[in-house]
Amino acid sequence: MKTFTFLCLITGILLSKTSLVLAQPFPLEAVKSYPFPNELTSAATGSRIAWALNEQGKRNVYVAEGPDFTPRKLTQYTDDDGQEITSLSISDNGKWVVYVRGGDHGSNWDDDVPVNTLSAPVPPSVKLWSVPFAGGEPKALAEGDAPVISPESNRVAFIKGGQVWVAPTDASSAAKLFFTARGTNGELNWSPDGSKLAFVCDRKDHAFVGVFTSETTPITWIAPSFSKDASPRWSPDGRQLTFARTSGSGGAPDSILARRHRPWSVWTADVASGTATQIWQAPKTLAGSVPSTHGGFNLHWAANNRIVFLSYQNGWPHLYSIAASGGSPLLLTGGSFMAEHITLSYDKKWLVFSGNTGPDKLDIDRRHVVRVPVDKADMEVLTPGNGLEWTPVITGDGSTVAMISATAQRPPLPTVMAFTKGTPKVLAQNLIPASFPLKQLVTPKQVIVKAPDGTTVHCQLFEPPGSSAKKPSIIYVHGGPPRQMLLGWNYSDYYANAYAMNQYLASQGFVVLSVNYRLGIGYGYDFHQPANGGATGASEYQDVRAAAVWLSGQSEVDPARIGIYGGSYGGYLTALALARDSKLFAAGVDIHGVHDWSQQRSALTPTGRFEKVPDLEAAAKVNWESSPISSVDGWTSPVLLIHGDDDRNVAFSQSTDLVRRLDKQGVPMETLVIVNDTHHWMKHANALKMGNATGDFFRRKLMKPKQ
Repeated sequence: MKTFTFLCLITGILLSKTSLVLAQPFPLEAVKSYPFPNELTSAATGSRIAWALNEQGKRNVYVAEGPDFTPRKLTQYTDDDGQEITSLSISDNGKWVVYVRGGDHGSNWDDDVPVNTLSAPVPPSVKLWSVPFAGGEPKALAEGDAPVISPESNRVAFIKGGQVWVAPTDASSAAKLFFTARGTNGELNWSPDGSKLAFVCDRKDHAFVGVFTSETTPITWIAPSFSKDASPRWSPDGRQLTFARTSGSGGAPDSILARRHRPWSVWTADVASGTATQIWQAPKTLAGSVPSTHGGFNLHWAANNRIVFLSYQNGWPHLYSIAASGGSPLLLTGGSFMAEHITLSYDKKWLVFSGNTGPDKLDIDRRHVVRVPVDKADMEVLTPGNGLEWTPVITGDGSTVAMISATAQRPPLPTVMAFTKGTPKVLAQNLIPASFPLKQLVTPKQVIVKAPDGTTVHCQLFEPPGSSAKKPSIIYVHGGPPRQMLLGWNYSDYYANAYAMNQYLASQGFVVLSVNYRLGIGYGYDFHQPANGGATGASEYQDVRAAAVWLSGQSEVDPARIGIYGGSYGGYLTALALARDSKLFAAGVDIHGVHDWSQQRSALTPTGRFEKVPDLEAAAKVNWESSPISSVDGWTSPVLLIHGDDDRNVAFSQSTDLVRRLDKQGVPMETLVIVNDTHHWMKHANALKMGNATGDFFRRKLMKPKQ
């Protein structure tokens, strides 16, 4: 008996020590030290791949080549200077890597305007660069954006000032204006033999697809109309194009509040004559409207003369295939999931994509790599399991699928796997810093709650280990709103930052519940495009409130110490929660949120036309009632407001206005302004400043039990 008691005592001491180790908090700097890869791409020949990697604000290009795929750092940028790397591509012959450095390409406006996070008197520029895949010094091609390398690999077409320029890939001579077309030009696409360039010319109320051949040959306009044409894609023989057509602007003013179908269709055209034929028209339903998920139409001219595209018509964003001559489209990817990050193999026979599907019921809150032939509904999940995988590309030789993968603990890293399937090989694991708290991160749990109107809402619960005492808790609301938080690291750098922040808060002793409210993606059309959402009624707020009510009822949670935070649209919902329910939410951190819809939506601006919007007054009233400022009289909980003053997604004035209102009302308020940074915290040090301020605020406001 004494021996048994002694063993129990020793076991209890050991378990207690283990619990203490698991509950040990870690600094935000540690969990934010992870490298984040994006821009994964491959060459049209061979087995070469490239990606961009953000290592604590130092962004560089890495490459690897089969069969070993040993990572190699190609550039040597050493400063946390806020200069992102985008438009990364490898020339078809595999010899050159081209990229853009600078700008803020996740913004709503001014994405190609320089970002100056260091407040340098002479700001940096947004510039195209090329560097040999084999290694060497990067060479500046020109100031510009959106580069597209020619099939011969010797030229790069790009956009500068809305016009099309061209430069030699090796920077052997200066860039020059390729051609001029009235309007704003973009969506460049070389013909298979490199002799022609298709493009889109946006002329505001209408847009044309054009084909440029040479300086002495007039531009061919493809079936010009009063519509807006987009996404030109070449047939393999270079004689035809396919493109998407939507309605042009204009018509009688219509209701702002009513939901309506946004028509679109798929066309094919003969390039020589410029004549075109409609081969498919989207169903005239809400779900049949212009797709609004990643890649939009995702239009491709595939093998066997098939045109593939994405449509939400059956309630989920799925891939379809149709003969180039027309007919009935074939559904390639049926099921209750979404297809995202879609790419076509170089032989044009396969589509690979990220899908929230698989054999596990939790896969709806994950991403896995999926493939499907372009002409057969024979879909296969290549990477099942409890990990997450996204943005797949197939190498030019067709032997390997490259992707980015993560788990709930391991941060995202490039990964390769034989296209015939096999065991994925994770690359560059040595780049995870020793200080990263890999073994201390919790695995978020799926939680499903019901909103008052019956809507099913998916959440992720981060539970800190340790004592059973009542703990403070925090609701996290993502931005977008077309986003989805997952049961592990996110594929977006902004939301990877949020995932790290939630792990950090859990390590500090907070119970964190991340809420995937309606308007988000991943759960079908009705969830993504609900009635009365956002500025037309804020129906999604009831999802956030329902999650907080559920949280308040958990045995380990102190219902008097529930906080809320989020950025962008999440900042909007945070402000709405504090304004409407300060009794439920004891404190909040509102990061660059929208607070007044009337200042964010141009639809309410008078047009000067004789005809008036029929429900303008009613819409203005609903917009006002959906805005946090309409309920500011009920706001009593303390708040921390954070905003970068070079924000290109939400106007800085949204927070300036709210500060004035809260100050007048005497609401306990703290503020943090990040000078010269954007919505996306381009400078790593600024992301840390924002995160540490958030954690410090919640510790001060929520850690001590209320008397």
